[in-house]
Amino acid sequence: MGGEERRCVVTGGRGFAARHLVVMLIKHGVFSVRVADLAPTIKLDGYEENGVLGEALKCGRAEYVSADLRDKSQVLKACQGAEVVFHMAAPDSSINNYQLQYSVNVQGTKNVIDACIELKVKRLIYTSSPSVVHDGVHGILNGDESLPYASEPNDSYSATKAEAEALVIRANGLNELLTCCIRPSTVFGPGDKLFVPSLVAAARAGKAKFIIGDGNNMNDFTYVENVAHAHICAERVLASEKVVAEKAAGQAYFITNMEPMKFWQFTSLILEGLGYERPKIKIPISVLMPIARMVELIYKILAPYGMKLPQLTPSRIRIMSCSRTFNCSKAKDRLGYTPIVSLQEGVRRTIESYPHLRADVQTESGKVDDTLLWRNQKQRLILALILAAFYFSFIASGYSSTVTAVFKLLLVASIILFIQGKLAR
Repeated sequence: MGGEERRCVVTGGRGFAARHLVVMLIKHGVFSVRVADLAPTIKLDGYEENGVLGEALKCGRAEYVSADLRDKSQVLKACQGAEVVFHMAAPDSSINNYQLQYSVNVQGTKNVIDACIELKVKRLIYTSSPSVVHDGVHGILNGDESLPYASEPNDSYSATKAEAEALVIRANGLNELLTCCIRPSTVFGPGDKLFVPSLVAAARAGKAKFIIGDGNNMNDFTYVENVAHAHICAERVLASEKVVAEKAAGQAYFITNMEPMKFWQFTSLILEGLGYERPKIKIPISVLMPIARMVELIYKILAPYGMKLPQLTPSRIRIMSCSRTFNCSKAKDRLGYTPIVSLQEGVRRTIESYPHLRADVQTESGKVDDTLLWRNQKQRLILALILAAFYFSFIASGYSSTVTAVFKLLLVASIILFIQGKLAR
């Protein structure tokens, strides 16, 4: 690119939405792209080897740097020489671990802001979330950016994203740095390793037949390329003439496909497109929430011993049962954002991108066991037996009522999980 090259950085650049942004940036050809992520080296998927990213890495239009946002020295190295930083890195939103979320979302963002100011980066675009204004209890219909941050956030991810977003907005104007925040709602599309795979895993395990709540809750879904496009719109405006840039800077923007739909109608489109039955049986939230809270408690205790992240957490139940739609007028007016891919086309592309998850494609074992504990059913049974033996041998014979109650809960929960796994078959 020579000595006059313009460089941008994408933190969390190997994440779902970030990969699409990286490719879009490379295609536009305005910047050389530095992909920053946790892994020591970049490992390309098969489709990437001879794709846009693979070719860009070979010819020097893109480069990879390993960086932990919690280490300021690594952040400084990643941002060196950059004109703009797209800060997209964040832990999995379903992991309700406050220490992890705070260290990356808040402390990591502080390090990114400090690096931008110290290195005189011109623009910082932060990927936030609509969850910053949603408490998970009260629905939001056509909400706009005048909504305050939730006084009682749905989970630690939402709480720390709100704190990080506020930091980015306050940093606007420091050492001539211009900032803004993008809030994409329920991102989906090719390469998603959470939403669609979770739906399919539930369908293959016989659990996708259920609707949580009354099924009438509305939601805004955003095709992943529209999310990438919104980031580029934001960067272009912040780089434009001073009056326009300053009007757009220091603000947060909701980004959607501008086509709200019932949450369970959307999931049905995905499932039916992949050959599965749509959800039909409605389960009251009041029935599921106590079980979800218990499962989350067990996960916090047993995660270090191999328990995988449960699908049915309290925060997910609230998200799947509450209405959440947002107004994009501000993004349209100040950033010039409009979706470049319709919802219908996005759903079609998404379905086509998962041929290996179709109902007529069998896994190695012939089916997927994706219950809330370990995939191995034997491990679940052993856990239940161990807890039962421990309880009857030691706890029931003289320990405090508090300890006894805790183990009763663990025992009951493990039995519930085991039975749930059996019924799913």
